[in-house]
Amino acid sequence: MILCKVTGTIVAPQKTKSLEQYKLLICQPIDLDGKFIGRDILAIDQVDAGVGDTVLIIQEGAGAQQMLGRKDVPVHSVIVAVVDGMSVEIT
Repeated sequence: MILCKVTGTIVAPQKTKSLEQYKLLICQPIDLDGKFIGRDILAIDQVDAGVGDTVLIIQEGAGAQQMLGRKDVPVHSVIVAVVDGMSVEIT
């Protein structure tokens, strides 16, 4: 899973039929300090996330399709959780 911040939305009035029911969000990977790292990710939202939310993304085709319960959806990344807080113990 990847920790990300939702930075934007995708407005696509015309989508392929298999994507019509899904909300698409732009997410930026972050480190544990909240600093942006990596490249933007386009993900299907399954948890009603919004811009500014910290989220967990599963980024792997078969796993993402499994989260949707559909193998006919061309998907690579799915938002699976909104993160309300984090705690890291340094040992």
